[in-house]
Amino acid sequence: MTQTLNATCQIQMLDRGYSKETRALLYEAYLHDPTFRYVFEAHRKGYAQRVRATVRALVKQHFFQQLPALGLLVDDRLIGVALIAPPQRRLGITESWAWQLRMIITAGLRGTQRYLQYHQAVLACVPGDAVHMLPLLAVDPKFQDAGYPEQLLEAVHNWCAVDEHSEGVVLDSSNPRYQAFYKRHGYVEIGEVALGSVVEHVFFHAKPQVLHAATA
Repeated sequence: MTQTLNATCQIQMLDRGYSKETRALLYEAYLHDPTFRYVFEAHRKGYAQRVRATVRALVKQHFFQQLPALGLLVDDRLIGVALIAPPQRRLGITESWAWQLRMIITAGLRGTQRYLQYHQAVLACVPGDAVHMLPLLAVDPKFQDAGYPEQLLEAVHNWCAVDEHSEGVVLDSSNPRYQAFYKRHGYVEIGEVALGSVVEHVFFHAKPQVLHAATA
């Protein structure tokens, strides 16, 4: 799948050949994320390493299981990515023993347990199995004020809308800026997850309709 948005920008389905670029984008996006800072204990030595290891393990397993990943490219440079967990498959990565072992070795047992607890708490808010979930979503900070986040989210909605069995899209965030962004684009809050002093908000967008691609 390759969808041209304008002369320099396009949406493309990613494969493992984009693993390095995907990891770099997600690492930068989640290093300062309040939830990741809580789960992987930013106050303890080695926090950045634990985040890097978690992103690496998640991306590796995502592509290994051939789950969908949409990329937003500008002049052939990957500047946005959305990892998608289709209906009935969203538990696959964290249930994998290979992923759990890789996480324990690289991110530590405590970090792995805390991440799984957070993940399971989010899943408890999800309205049934027939939804797509966005476990990881990022746009390069240098491109966030040029309409690119809207284009990536719209592309995700278009992709998910093709599945007639899907009831919608679920994602979560503890960042107030992103929460406001999702609400502006039709998401409604369906649950909260308390993580110490951090509150993770879970959002749902009822099955979106296919729209024409936006331009920057």
